[in-house]
Parts: sequence; structure tokens; C-alpha cells
Amino acid sequence: MSERHRWTLIAAVLGSGIVFLDSTVVNVALPKIGRELPTSLFGVLEGQSYVYNGYLLTLSALLILAGALSDFYGRRRMFAIGLVGFGATSVLCGLAPNMELLVLFRVLQGVAGAILVPGSLALITSTFSGDQQGRAFGVWASASAATTILGPFVGGLLVDGVSWRAVFIINVPLVALALWATVRYVVETRNDGATGRFDWLGAAVVAIAVGGLSFGAIYGQERDWRDPLAFVVLGAGVVATVALPLLMARRRDPLIPLELFRSRNFTVTNVSTLLIYGALYVFGYFLVLMQQGILGYSATATGLAGIPPGLILVGLSTRFGALASRYGPKIFMSVGPALMALGVVWFARVPASSRPWTFALGDPATWWPPADYFIDFFPGQILFGVGLAMLVAPLTTALMTSVPVQNSGVASAINNAISRVGPQLAGAVIFVAITATFYSGMAARLPGTDTSDPSFRHSYAPLNLPATSDAKAAEAARQQSTDAFHLAMLVSAGLLAAGAVVNATGISNTAALQAAKRRTPMTTV
Repeated sequence: MSERHRWTLIAAVLGSGIVFLDSTVVNVALPKIGRELPTSLFGVLEGQSYVYNGYLLTLSALLILAGALSDFYGRRRMFAIGLVGFGATSVLCGLAPNMELLVLFRVLQGVAGAILVPGSLALITSTFSGDQQGRAFGVWASASAATTILGPFVGGLLVDGVSWRAVFIINVPLVALALWATVRYVVETRNDGATGRFDWLGAAVVAIAVGGLSFGAIYGQERDWRDPLAFVVLGAGVVATVALPLLMARRRDPLIPLELFRSRNFTVTNVSTLLIYGALYVFGYFLVLMQQGILGYSATATGLAGIPPGLILVGLSTRFGALASRYGPKIFMSVGPALMALGVVWFARVPASSRPWTFALGDPATWWPPADYFIDFFPGQILFGVGLAMLVAPLTTALMTSVPVQNSGVASAINNAISRVGPQLAGAVIFVAITATFYSGMAARLPGTDTSDPSFRHSYAPLNLPATSDAKAAEAARQQSTDAFHLAMLVSAGLLAAGAVVNATGISNTAALQAAKRRTPMTTV
């Protein structure tokens, strides 16, 4: 690998890595942010929610626009703009004097992040080819996993040892290194066929579609689907989504070229992404709730318990990426989700009596997990981790080899947008199902109790043990929450299995290998 290739990969990994890092690391800082920042417009909990979701919302809504802008105006130029914007907004977040300004700066930070995520994959696609491209995608996937694993841990160290503001300021040296590498080593590429005007109308419709679906799902779940605004926003997102292909078919220079979807691998990969990433959200969200809310795991133990799949992903992604470039992605994209589904099914047997891991730094006796962890969780995590490592880099390879290089920015952005909207919609649907199942089960376990009473629902929530002296009610909540967790795991496994079937029946190895063989990096400008 040449020096230019190496530093281009470093810039791409850092650029997307800081975006993923800020999706996880800020969670750890939210309690202190709520205690220390004054607020007049929001309540504390509402402000904390906006700090987290405001970033994710603009990031999701603007991904496709940012990817198209990168193809149109130049990938290095837009990537550098994204880095400068992310660095500047990180400093502003770190210096925010109140909750309202922090929410505003987080929204702007999400705008900059939207430029970096599709831009990073576009840089790799336009710079690498053949087996090197598969390895590069594997490195990118490994780095993404590493930031997800280390995010909460690094965030905890910074929050406890320095300040919550350090969570944002830490981005600055990473941005500076990525920007230096971009300016010095990354060559400019763009879509040479983009000679018309940029499709700003299409961009607005895409933003309404993705933003409406994302915000509607997030807001509805936060308000327990009792606020009609959630349905209005969701409706706007659905209408915009339906109108989008009709609009793109009529535009002379559409934001999203519909011919991309004539590629079988591109379409199939996006369908499986919707299913698989929806499953990942359901799995991760309810697993943490079960471990902490029902079993009594400490927060640190929950984080440590989630490390094995991430380590497997980091260790094997590059290898599977190279194998997918050599033998085709189909087998890996089919077997990977199937193994993940088997791992998740293992969690559907975790009993409410499973002994917790109460890791505490000052108590060495708690550092080693109990035997129940190795029976109830560890085997499933190994299966899940191996399957995830088999999937991520080959899926990226299949996606990016399925479209012309000149459309790599918008293609990556479409897939990233789907991977973010899918989890939010899946989470909203399963939340409704879990809630309904929990309260109907509680009504059966506690005859004569009005489980629709708001005061009862305030005290008894799925996967959250109540503070009550009523032992019968507490045990009913524990057992019913465990049943709800099992249902969530089975739903997640079903989505993963569906993704495996879609890939097994839809992905074409021949098309992927032929595309990879004839592809060369784009001519620089």
C-alpha cells in the first residue's frame, strides 16, 4: 500500500470514526450535562433527549444530500468541509453555556457528520480497487466497531476524570489529523457526468422523507405514541418517500439516479440493510435494558459484557473483506446474518434468575463475571460476533461494487440513511408490541388490576423493575419483562434470518466479482 493510499484510508477512517464516536460517547455524558447546564426552554430530560436525538436526526436526514454533493462538487472538497464543520461544532458544543445552545450546536454537528460518513466510503471506493478495496473496507468496518466499543469507556473516563465538555473537545485533534491527511494526500475525484444543475428540490424531498420517518419514530416512542404530532410527521415522511421516485423519474439531473436500483446487488443490499440494522437496534437496545433493568448488571459490567462481539468484529473484518473481494460476498452475507440470528435466539432463553455481574473497580472480587454469564450470554455473543464480522465488510463491498464509481457518494449515503431509518422504525414498532405484551401479561398475572391506569403504567414499565414493597407485583413485573425480552430477541432473530434469506436469494457473486475486476480508481481532477 502506497503512502497516499495509507493516509487516504486513515483520513476516511478518522472522518467516519468521529461521527460514530459521537453517536455513543455523548450518552455517558448526558447525566452530568443535565445537572450542570442551565436550561429555560427545555426540561432537563427533554434537553438531554434533544442533545442526543438532534444530532442523529440531522445526520440521518442529510446523508443522501451530502453524498450527492460529494459526487457533484468533489469528494475531497466536501470531506474537508465536513471535517472543518465537525471540528468547529465540537468546540462550540464543548463551550456551550446552556442547554439550548448545546442542542443547537449538536444539530449543526449532525449536519457536518452527514458529510463525513458517505464521504469516507466514497474516498475508499475512488482510491482502492480489487483485493485492496476489500481490505480497506474491512479496516473501515473494524475501526467503526472499535469506536462503538471504546466510545462509552472513553466517554466515562473523560466525564469522570476531566469534564463532560472534554467529550466534545477530544474530537479536535482527530479532526486536525484527518484534515491534514486529506489536504496532503487525498486526490480530488467527482462525478464527471454531473454537468447540469444540482437537484435542490430532490434534496428537500429526501430530507423530508428521511427526517420525517426518523423524527416521527423517535418522537412517537418518547411520547408513548400519545402525541398526534408524531403521526403527522411520520405521515409527511411516508408521503415524501412515496413521491420521491416519481419526482426522480421526472428530473433531468436527479439527486438519486433511479438507474442505481437497476443493479440487483444494490437493491438487495439495501433491502437486507433495512432488515439487519433494524434487528441490530432491537437486539442491542433490549439486551442492555434486560441486563441492567431486570438482572441487575452494573453499567460497567454491561459495557464489558458487550466487548466480545466487538473484538471479533475488529479482528476478523479485514480478513472477511478481502475474502469477499476474492470469492464474492454472497456466502458471507448469507451465513453471517444466519449465525447472528442463532446467537440472538440463544438470548431468548435467558431466565429471570440469571445471576448479575456487578463489576466495581474498587472490588476485585467482582471483576470476573459469574458462571451464569458464560452460560446465558457468552455463547450467543460468540455466534453473534462471528456472524457480524462475516457480514459487515462483505456487505459494504457488495454495495460499493454494485454502482459506478462516479455515484459512490450518493450510493453510500442511501445505504447509510437506510441503516439509520431502519432501526428507528423497527424500534418504534417493537416498542409498541413489547408494551402491549407487557401490560396484557401483567393484567393476567395480577387479576383485578387496571393496567391501563396512568399511575400503574408510571410505576410498572417493561424491562424496568419497580420500586415497590408488593413482592407479588414486583415478581410479576420481573417475569413479564423477561417474557418481553424473549419476544424482542425472537423478533430480532427473525429480522436477521429474513436478511440472510434476502442475501442468499438476491446477491449475485458473478456481478460483484466482474464489477470489482473491471473497476479502477477514478481519474483524479
